[in-house]
Amino acid sequence: MPTALAALEEAYTRRGAPPAAPTGDRTLVVGYVGADVPVELLTAAGVRAVRLTGDPDSGSAPGDRYLGRGVDPAASSVLTRLLAGSFGGLDRVVVSHDCEASLRLFYALRELRRVEPGTGLPEVYLVDILHLPHRTTALYNRRRIGEFAARLEAWTGRPLDVAGAVAAHDERRRLLAAVAELRRAVPARLTGRQFLAVANAALPVDEHIALLERLLAEAGQLGEHPGRRVFLSGSDHDTPHVYEAVESEGYVIVGEDHSFGELFLREPVGAGGLDALAEHYHHGGPTAHRATVSERAAHAARAVRHCRAELFVAYSRIGDEAPAWDFPAQRAALDIPAVLLERQEYGRADLTALRKEHPCAV
Repeated sequence: MPTALAALEEAYTRRGAPPAAPTGDRTLVVGYVGADVPVELLTAAGVRAVRLTGDPDSGSAPGDRYLGRGVDPAASSVLTRLLAGSFGGLDRVVVSHDCEASLRLFYALRELRRVEPGTGLPEVYLVDILHLPHRTTALYNRRRIGEFAARLEAWTGRPLDVAGAVAAHDERRRLLAAVAELRRAVPARLTGRQFLAVANAALPVDEHIALLERLLAEAGQLGEHPGRRVFLSGSDHDTPHVYEAVESEGYVIVGEDHSFGELFLREPVGAGGLDALAEHYHHGGPTAHRATVSERAAHAARAVRHCRAELFVAYSRIGDEAPAWDFPAQRAALDIPAVLLERQEYGRADLTALRKEHPCAV
């Protein structure tokens, strides 16, 4: 039997593909995009859920045609893959309003389905969660969560087990937080690339929980990774390319603040109802697209201390400039060196500035 880490890494290679189902299984397959999709409700509905990801190694011309070149190329890549049928037989696509690129992807999918039905795109639904610190925003979000729950019930023809799903996802968060402590050890017991795989393994939540429990039980068998400790801030990383590039230089990524990493493991939902879910997503982690500069700087300072990072690296993709705006305040709040990798290509890392200012021998 492979180790739990090997099994999780293998499952990570299947990201973007619906979980395997028995022959004849007609369970609804729902792809989703964005950090604000309440995945607990997808689990509660009993659908097979898959977070859609891009592919930096494939062209994105079809997606660029509809979204333009000024949008985060990760969104264009997801659209290109949807148009090509790369995600298999999706029955629905759910998109959240976690950033401008996700919202534009939703509008493009909705219009393409309307005016070009030959594309074969599935029905698309928007979960429009907002993050302003107002009671009216909280009420708005509660209505949106309720509408999404009702739509899932209409799609599946069955009531949702919200309490059970929330409990399962909270348990997964708890276990992933414990796994994150292995990466924060000195020396680190997991690389950043390994943690990315562990956190984003393409598995149903119950199977994911079982493998996380095994991984923690096998922690004594893990190696040590003594490279220079990096906290990675900025753009999302829906593929391992940038992590692999950074860590190939002798660094080890011990923390990050994007939605495919540790940022969204901090707080459980707690109560198993729609009110608690709405509050949870209203107060999600301080990403570059929805938090103030001061909030981002304060979070960076706390997170860097927590993971005992030695170097802060801010990564900002072409078409995703928001992280670069935060960098001056983040650097001022830190007591470790910081470097900005700006206007990076999707899935690529030009490490010239890193090598020049903060070299690390492999």
